[in-house]
Amino acid sequence: MRSGAVAGIQDMGAAGLTSSSCEMAARAATGIEINLSLVPQRESAMTAYEMLLSESQERMLIVAHSGREREVIDIFKKWDLDAVVIGRVREGSNMVVTHEGETVADIPVAFLTDEAPLYERPMASPKSKVQSPKSDAGSAARESLSTVNKQQPVRADALSAGKMPALPANDALVKLLASPNIASKHWVYRQYDHMVRTNTAVLPGADAAVVRIKETRRALAMSLDGNGRYCAANPREGAKLIVAEAARNVVCVGARPIAITNCLNFASPERPEVMWSFSEVVDGIGEACRAFNTPVVSGNVSFYNETEGRGILPTPVIGMIGLVEDVRRVVQPGFKQEGDLIALLGTTADDLSLSEYAATIDGVSTDSMIAAGVVPALNLETELAVQAACLEAAEAGLLRSAHDCSDGGIAVALAECCFSSLNREAIGADIKLPETAFGTPLSTATTLFSESPSRIIITFAAEARNAVENIATQKNCPLTLIGNVGGRTLRIAVGTDEAISADIHDLENVWRGSLARKLEAEVMAVGRE
Repeated sequence: MRSGAVAGIQDMGAAGLTSSSCEMAARAATGIEINLSLVPQRESAMTAYEMLLSESQERMLIVAHSGREREVIDIFKKWDLDAVVIGRVREGSNMVVTHEGETVADIPVAFLTDEAPLYERPMASPKSKVQSPKSDAGSAARESLSTVNKQQPVRADALSAGKMPALPANDALVKLLASPNIASKHWVYRQYDHMVRTNTAVLPGADAAVVRIKETRRALAMSLDGNGRYCAANPREGAKLIVAEAARNVVCVGARPIAITNCLNFASPERPEVMWSFSEVVDGIGEACRAFNTPVVSGNVSFYNETEGRGILPTPVIGMIGLVEDVRRVVQPGFKQEGDLIALLGTTADDLSLSEYAATIDGVSTDSMIAAGVVPALNLETELAVQAACLEAAEAGLLRSAHDCSDGGIAVALAECCFSSLNREAIGADIKLPETAFGTPLSTATTLFSESPSRIIITFAAEARNAVENIATQKNCPLTLIGNVGGRTLRIAVGTDEAISADIHDLENVWRGSLARKLEAEVMAVGRE
């Protein structure tokens, strides 16, 4: 590209050479001619059909400026890579493909791109009423699935009557840290090269991965997020929540969200309710992406994910990429310094009914949660304000750490902050959380484990307090000082009552080792069978 010899380039993904060639021609409003006999092949006697549709990896299609194709080939040879001229741009608007002297395709490019067939599959919402998000997170009149009882964790009784007995908050936190959705995944990622030629600036375990762009101060941050329960209860609002969390995660490392890719996983689209949920998810992703100004640059759809007639939950996975302007300002989640102030950006509401707490502690079945649970309300203006405040404070070098509150709520996020700082000794915290939200009392468990969106835990030196508070005020972002970093214990009080007091090394051992233990137990069980 630096040579200036390249006029256009595209990766070969789905449908291989077919899609990359016709899409490039469509963008340029030209025709294209390809001679398949010139295409390098790993197999003998491949047909034109196979060559056009093969999805072999590590391939790109380049359009070189006329007369400079030799220059491109020589550059590739320098790096021991193959590059072969297989065709040319032509006048007109047709894609012409030849193979062994025979024309095997001659078709208008528009028929393959702009004028492709449009399917109108039947769509219908499920028979059960789709739950709407809480219309006003600040309304004192909104429904609560929990009773106000400081001594008992919230039970989500409307969902789980007769289920598991209530656990003390300490025990609930330990059990959540051990759950597969929350426990450390280092057992998995340590088996792979995560340094990427020494370009990795933030190792796995943070809210997002960060890879530096060599020869610059910039870096790219990447996160992956998904939540099938949210999208099953309300596909449109659930999809918006996933995009928002993915954006929040890259912001937590000091990156500005710039684009997404997606992987949309669904059951059979021949069922009207599945097709409806797919359509709603796409619309939700679009609405959120317009708010965050993050175009969808790629993605794929996987249908027919079913076993014995039972389909998976509608599960969009969002990959968000963000840009770090100065890699020296990258922020990580772990607490860093004794005496630092801890603050919460955003506010907590009663969002427990579709949470990890409901599933792991209350033992509510997935079907029950989806039928009666209510997805958290996402206020896009508040979300944007929280992200803007965090990003500006990070870019100003004011933050020592930042961590998204999501699965497991603020108690889990605070525990992770105590021991997730890479190459540093675990460090505790003393926390005091308000027991009300928007003037409405919350139970202890709701305060600790609610999964309200648009929340980030940040830490900073005491002398940076005024600057951080000024940024939050300017961005219209709620900010609450909730405690201090220090000690070897995580203490969390809700109002005047101490709810959690736990040794951070004990918590870390549970969080770090539970996934490996569970997988080893599964392998042994299979072996016995």
